[in-house]
Amino acid sequence: MSNRPEILFPLFAELTKLDGVGPKMAKNFAKMGVERPRDLLFVLPHSLINRELITSVQDAQPPCVVTVEVVVGMHRPNAIKGRPYRVTVQDAKTSFQLVFFHAHKDWLNEQLPAGQRRVVSGKIELFDGVAQMVHPDFILRPQAADAIPSNEPVYPLTAGVTQKTMQKAMASALERAVDLPEWIAPSLTEKHGWPGWYSALKSAHAPEKPGDLARDVAPRQRLAYDEILAHQLTLALARAKMRRAKGIASLGNGHLRNKVLAVLPFKPTGAQLRSADEITGDMAEPVRMNRLLQGDVGSGKTLVALMALLAAVEAGGQGVMMAPTEILARQHLEGLQPLAEAAGVVLEILTGRDKSGERRRKLAALAAGDIQILVGTHAVFQKDVVFHDLRLAVIDEQHRFGVRQRMDLGAKGAAVDILVMTATPIPRSLALANYGDMDISLLDEKPPGRLPIETVLVSNTRFDQVVARLKAAIAEGRQAYWVCPLVGESELVEWAAAEERFKILRAALGEGVVGLVHGQLPAAEKDAAMARFVAGETKLLVATTVIEVGVDVPSASIMVIEQAEKFGLSQLHQLRGRVGRGADASTCLLMYAPPLGETAMRRLKVMRDTEDGFKIAEEDLQLRGAGDVLGMAQSGLPRFQIADLEVQADLMKIAQDDARLLLFEDPDMAGERGKAARVLLYLMEQDKAIRLISVG
Repeated sequence: MSNRPEILFPLFAELTKLDGVGPKMAKNFAKMGVERPRDLLFVLPHSLINRELITSVQDAQPPCVVTVEVVVGMHRPNAIKGRPYRVTVQDAKTSFQLVFFHAHKDWLNEQLPAGQRRVVSGKIELFDGVAQMVHPDFILRPQAADAIPSNEPVYPLTAGVTQKTMQKAMASALERAVDLPEWIAPSLTEKHGWPGWYSALKSAHAPEKPGDLARDVAPRQRLAYDEILAHQLTLALARAKMRRAKGIASLGNGHLRNKVLAVLPFKPTGAQLRSADEITGDMAEPVRMNRLLQGDVGSGKTLVALMALLAAVEAGGQGVMMAPTEILARQHLEGLQPLAEAAGVVLEILTGRDKSGERRRKLAALAAGDIQILVGTHAVFQKDVVFHDLRLAVIDEQHRFGVRQRMDLGAKGAAVDILVMTATPIPRSLALANYGDMDISLLDEKPPGRLPIETVLVSNTRFDQVVARLKAAIAEGRQAYWVCPLVGESELVEWAAAEERFKILRAALGEGVVGLVHGQLPAAEKDAAMARFVAGETKLLVATTVIEVGVDVPSASIMVIEQAEKFGLSQLHQLRGRVGRGADASTCLLMYAPPLGETAMRRLKVMRDTEDGFKIAEEDLQLRGAGDVLGMAQSGLPRFQIADLEVQADLMKIAQDDARLLLFEDPDMAGERGKAARVLLYLMEQDKAIRLISVG
């Protein structure tokens, strides 16, 4: 990074500049992700060794580290190769042995002359009732014993790096650090009692008692906040850049929206109306919208999205709605088509399966502006898809799309407003970490008339009873899902498990009653199986988690999830949300394999006791951690070295407000604190952010 401030040069030098680090050792450090002094400084100690002097090893509880003054006694070399060399020593109360392997006799006689006093420090262990210390860490004359640290920090290591090497390199890295200009608002450092950066770093590497290793002590909390602030500054800069980019004011007059509201069989919730207002308010501004619409399963996001799309059409433009799968895209089409017709708006679908002639016709109509709202899969990303005047892009199920795709889609129109919808309730801290560049609208009410779903825990030993109950329900004309367990990492194994379960249930319930859907089926077969289930031809659908997202069959009122203990809470909540969409009371059976561990039991009980997706997501975060809640591969979550998203969620909100305020007061980061914040971005290697700072 060419413009890195000079004050940081020593921290970005070669690692081999540090004491005790040669080219070979540098390779070992690289395995820990440590390539420069800066990286090393962010590796904090995780525990402490107490080396305070004690009177006798008798006062200790082996195995443990002790430091004790001794009188050196007899040396007992061993002539047999591979046998240890022993030195008997006497402390104030008892004698014990110092043990050395591959010993050099002359060196030991020099270090431990018989009859003299020495201070030794190392791990004491009992072997056959005899206390011994193998290879003491320190052997010093009593007058030099001050060189032994009373509390020695213990660092995480990797193969080829010892604590001694680590401590030597760390001391050398700390010498290269200097105090940096303060980038945190003075009001915050004062409120939290945070020290300056350099002072926090020194304290974090010199803990004096076990309590100093806690995440919430001021020095460590300050360093965690720096990481989070750099991340939030990057997102705030991206948001500011998005807002600086010229947008088109799409101001509708409401005539199409009113037509739709008039034919709705229900009254929208307060949350739906509020979110629709926030979104159309943003669209009416001449800056680009970048908003996240977050709502629990069944909170009515699709209607809000349609209102936004209609506002774009009212303003003379076009809108596009993207779904991650063909099944979902078709479902959106079916749900929106009658409402679009009521408003007199042309709605069309584009997927990868359109025949070439049909595709050409649609693309021509799209370019001419004859299609006003397009629904599609990622096929709408392709180069030949050209809009006449695209104003709004709605992306459904964001966690299947990364930030990269958000930008690709934004590039499709001159100044496209972007609305991202997710049905995965995300804990607030994670929403800020992942979508901090966006404004958030929340759907936190369920539409009226939704019946609660009864959730029951049932042991898999009662499999036959569950099947008998299903048989009776199907005889009454009800429909059900049966979700097969997650089988490790392999989709093929999962598919085999689903096929197996399908055969057993088909034998029990009869031919033609049971359908099957899984990820390995060709798309056409998958759609056909779904279509038969939607039409009510099949009564039970056996599936893998393919159906987790968005499938909507109002007459399905029973959900069986096998080996429910293997699923995360958010996933169980998504699956359960597939039922309870019609007029019948619905049930979700969580089948588990006893005996259940404590965490698994807690997870299933949370499911039984609440239907609030946000409550479930917070619980999931505590039980599983951030990566799993969002699905680590796609989550795009920042990887922090010191900060811990699960435990320090509150810092995320503080940092977001702080970053936005800083840019509001000093958009070019040219003032004193702005310049200091630039140093922070370089220190944390937020290259992306640095490129976003307008050259002022």
